Amino acid sequence: MVFVGEATRDRTIERCQTPILSSGLRLGRCQICDKSSPHISSGAGVCSECLLKRTEEALAVTGRIHEESRAKFGLPASPPREGLMCGICANNCKIPDAGMGYCGLVLNSEGRIRRRGGTPDSGILEWYYDALPTNCVAWWFCPGCTGSGFPKYSYSNEKPEKGYDNLAVFYGSCSFDCLFCQNWHYRSLAISDAPQVSSAALAEKATKSVSCICFFGGDPSPQMPHALETSRLALIKADHDHRILRVCWETNGCMNFSYLDQAMEFSLQTGGNMKFDIKFWDEGLARGICGVSNAQSLKNFDRAGRKYFEARPNLPVLTASTLLIPGYVNELEVGSIAEFISGIDDRIPYSLLAFSPQYVMSDLPATSREQALRCRDAALKHLKQVRIGNEHLLS
Repeated sequence: MVFVGEATRDRTIERCQTPILSSGLRLGRCQICDKSSPHISSGAGVCSECLLKRTEEALAVTGRIHEESRAKFGLPASPPREGLMCGICANNCKIPDAGMGYCGLVLNSEGRIRRRGGTPDSGILEWYYDALPTNCVAWWFCPGCTGSGFPKYSYSNEKPEKGYDNLAVFYGSCSFDCLFCQNWHYRSLAISDAPQVSSAALAEKATKSVSCICFFGGDPSPQMPHALETSRLALIKADHDHRILRVCWETNGCMNFSYLDQAMEFSLQTGGNMKFDIKFWDEGLARGICGVSNAQSLKNFDRAGRKYFEARPNLPVLTASTLLIPGYVNELEVGSIAEFISGIDDRIPYSLLAFSPQYVMSDLPATSREQALRCRDAALKHLKQVRIGNEHLLS
């Protein structure tokens, strides 16, 4: 994978110029309540309390920040609402004449929808081979890293599949606009003349050494037709060769029901997994920090859990994760998310991920061990399987 260099980052996103305390932490300020704290991002402009309690005022501030940050990549400030319907993801963009969809890949050209990527013939993406065991959110129960599901879904019994690879597919578009984005450079792919990779060409990369495919990014949701066709073609070849090939997803879940069901079916049949990144529980926090509503993502998770989890509970086909952003994702948010998940099935695995300062919210500290333990304890009140991930990043 090609990552955007630090020099490019500095030209693209201006670092927050906030006071630095003797501890080395930056002191951020909320533009609404004027409070200052190391756990307030001046990049985001507002504190979590104002997003929760003074939501409309706070959203006016974050709206301007989203607009400014997206303008640097030539992307629309918000999902357009007048024009031709796109229909690929749950943002349901209605694109005006000569306009662009929120993801940057869909255009209204002279009264017709034109897709620069996301079709079976054209995916905007990067791909690479990631040797197993890999740093996957689901590593603690997936067949590739644990041997679970042997011999139907894994080549190895009770140990990682050493000698095999994950085909990692990094899509250069997203249906959210997270101000803390850990893979923010995908935006450069969305608006560039990046080479387009067809589903057929990508499926050929699933060679005999590949035992799983993971679609992530960015997010696969704006390019689901491409990902689904890639999965279908790769599985035809794997079935012909009598090979194991698991299909997995890391997504914000912002897709329509039809694509969700097709993706879940592929994962269910192959021993794969769909990993939902549930960013927030509160709608105000989600809209302020991620740019759009999280309502459809929660509905999709509920649908996926109720329709598919019981079909393979001992080798989970569905899991959730949440990034523990200091000052914005606390034990109350995590507890609410965990309670929501447990209402579907309390056996669904839940990963709490350590935050690394990135993108617009690069002025925040990393997640503390204390915060991670508090959030884990809150989640364990509702769920049976909770794990802290990326522990090496904890401060």
